[in-house]
Amino acid sequence: MNDPIGDMLTRIRNSQMRGKPTVMTPASKLRAWVLDVLLDEGYIRGYEPKTGIDGHPALEISLKYYEGTPVIREVKRVSKPGRRVYMGPNDIPVVRQGLGVSIVSTSKGVMSDANARAANVGGEVLCTVF
Repeated sequence: MNDPIGDMLTRIRNSQMRGKPTVMTPASKLRAWVLDVLLDEGYIRGYEPKTGIDGHPALEISLKYYEGTPVIREVKRVSKPGRRVYMGPNDIPVVRQGLGVSIVSTSKGVMSDANARAANVGGEVLCTVF
């Protein structure tokens, strides 16, 4: 797999289109850090480590819905394996006039765009969520 974050976001998007309550994804530290940001921002109910069907470690993500519609309306991968996108703290994009969030991988960890601006650090913009 070339793009584990893109794979996880696609699994979340597909599961929400089908109305599933949970989705499984292979476990990794980076995926867990991205899920921490989604949890802090209120886009998912939570996640917990599990063992997948094949015996490998996995993460079970509990998806969040509001009156039957998914909370995550749009998720886009910004930085891809073929084209990395790095931005300074003042250049990090604001998603939908601040209603959405950009997830940024910085030297101080993976954080939301607002936290990155507050800490005055830039980094790789992983994805945007609305």
